[in-house]
Amino acid sequence: MTVSDDRVSAFRRLHSTGCFVMPNPWDPGSARALAQLGFPALATTSAGFAWTMGRPDSKATIDEVLAHLGAVVDAVDVPVNADFEGGYAVEPDLVAANVTRAVATGIAGLSIEDASGDQEEPLFDFELAVARIRAARQAIDESGTGVLLTGRSEGFVCGRPDINETMWRLRAYADAGADCLYAPRITSVEHVSAIVAAVAPKPVNLLVNAPFMAVAEAARLGVRRISVGGTLARTAWAGFLGAATEIAENGTFTRFEHLPNVDGLLGG
Repeated sequence: MTVSDDRVSAFRRLHSTGCFVMPNPWDPGSARALAQLGFPALATTSAGFAWTMGRPDSKATIDEVLAHLGAVVDAVDVPVNADFEGGYAVEPDLVAANVTRAVATGIAGLSIEDASGDQEEPLFDFELAVARIRAARQAIDESGTGVLLTGRSEGFVCGRPDINETMWRLRAYADAGADCLYAPRITSVEHVSAIVAAVAPKPVNLLVNAPFMAVAEAARLGVRRISVGGTLARTAWAGFLGAATEIAENGTFTRFEHLPNVDGLLGG
C-alpha cells in the first residue's frame, strides 16, 4: 500500500463515524501548521489559494491548482481534500479528464460543485450537474485510487437559497456516486438536520465560516465533517491588514507583540 493509499483509507475511515474538523490551509506552510496542531485531515481552499496570487476566488488556472494540490499534499502526512470547484470545466468528459489529473497529485478527496458562474442561471441544469458528478465518479473509479468524492450544491452561495432544491440535488449527487454531500452557507439547525436526513446514510460536510455552531452541536445533528473554507485565510489577512494599516496611518507598531514562534511550530 502506498502513502497515498494510506491517506485515502484514513480519510474514508474518518467519514464512517463521529464528527471531525477539516480546516483549510492556503499554502504548504499553513498546511504544516494545521497538521502540527493535530487536525486529522485538511482541505484546500480555492479562495485562500487565489489570494496568495493576488487574485479573487476562482481565478486560478487548472495547472496552477494542480501544482498547488501537489505542494500541499507533499507538505503534510495527513489526508488532503481538494477544493476542486466545478472541475475547471463544464462538460462531463472534460470534468472527468481534470479529475483524473487531480487524483494523480496524491489527494485523498475532492469536491465538485454545481455553480455555473452565470448570473442568469447560477446553477448548472440539473441533468448536466448530475452527469458531471457521475463523470467524476467514473474517473476516480478508473484511477483505482479510491479518492473520496464530495458533491456540492451551491444554491445558498450563488443566490438560489432553496432548501428543497438543495436537498433534491444532493440526493441526486449521492445517487450518482458522491461519497459525501455538501451545501455551503447552510446556517440554520433546521436546514442542517434536513440535509443530514435527506442524504443519510452518506456523510455531510458543514461549512462553518461564522460562529453560528460549535463542533459538539454539529455532531449531535449528525454532521460528519466540518470545513471552514477561506475563513482561516481571511483571519490571517485581518491580522496582516490591521498591522499594516496601523503602520501606514499612525506610524506605530503596537501589533508587533505576543506573536507566535512560527519557526518553532514548523520545526525550525
